[in-house]
Amino acid sequence: MRRLTKKKALTLVKELDAFPKVPESYVESTASGGTVSLIAFTLMAVLAFLEFFVYRNTWMKYEYEVDKDFSSKLRINVDITVAMRCQYIGADVLDLAENMVASDGLKYEPVIFVSLIVLSLSFRTLLHIQERLRVEHALQDLIFKAAIKGAPPAHEDSPSSLRACRIHGHMYVNKVAGNFHVTVGKSIPHPRGHAHLAALVSHDTYNFSHRIDQLSFGEVIPGIINPLDGTEKVSAESNHMFQYFITIVPTKLNTYKVSAETNQYSVTEQERVINHAAGSHGVSGIFMKYDISSLMVKVTEQHMPLWQFLVRLCGIIGGIFSTTGMLHSVVGFLIDVFCCRFQMGIYRPLKVNQ
Repeated sequence: MRRLTKKKALTLVKELDAFPKVPESYVESTASGGTVSLIAFTLMAVLAFLEFFVYRNTWMKYEYEVDKDFSSKLRINVDITVAMRCQYIGADVLDLAENMVASDGLKYEPVIFVSLIVLSLSFRTLLHIQERLRVEHALQDLIFKAAIKGAPPAHEDSPSSLRACRIHGHMYVNKVAGNFHVTVGKSIPHPRGHAHLAALVSHDTYNFSHRIDQLSFGEVIPGIINPLDGTEKVSAESNHMFQYFITIVPTKLNTYKVSAETNQYSVTEQERVINHAAGSHGVSGIFMKYDISSLMVKVTEQHMPLWQFLVRLCGIIGGIFSTTGMLHSVVGFLIDVFCCRFQMGIYRPLKVNQ
């Protein structure tokens, strides 16, 4: 009884076979079939090889959410060179609540104001990358994945001509809109905000030509190209106001090389000569007015999962195999029909004229 049951089960399984074997005596190999098979296998290998490169590639996914962190401090990283002596200028931050932030983290270093034209190749490369980013925004994905680091500023000092001032360092401010500025005179506390001792500085010494080697917000991480890095402004007038309007966007970056929280920003700029007689009022200096976006950007590097790669690979192999088999059958049928008609035309009996 057990043997009969096993035989019935085996017979039932054989009847369910979706891939029946064809006896070898019924199989005929042809040159055309071998050629099509060779082409099909070559095409499978090429497409599978290209699909492997697609599997190895990654892409950046951008998500947006409301920034709920309003209690933490915002770090401002500054490295700017102004074409005035250090004793004549002062830098500080005044936020929206009229609170003056202490600039103890900033250092004043006498240097030479060197134009970007004579600086190192790394700065020229940075400027070229920023120029391409304005045209091809997708380049930022490559920079994120490659984690390109910004070039450190190079300064050549000559004790005989240190007529410029390099202001560099960082400050922690409240996470509200504010105004970071560099203007004439050192800043002093004031009941209504703050003031600068500009009356002690002669107008002949005013020169707010400057170069921004770095201006960033938050943690300094590779892969972030700041829009103002490498910016240079040269003014022929002594009384000149430079204004930068900055919108800061909190960013969470999570790639295979970097995982950190930082900030990106966009900027627009304006400059004008201060001439009270012509109605152009204001204070000479460099003013960077920043505001913080309420939206946070999450940038995540993603990779194709293994199961999806295997499914796509099976689709390539199965699709090419089925398509080439069907095309081979159709072409063989057409060739047979053409040959049959050609042979019928040859052997057609000739009519004899009587």
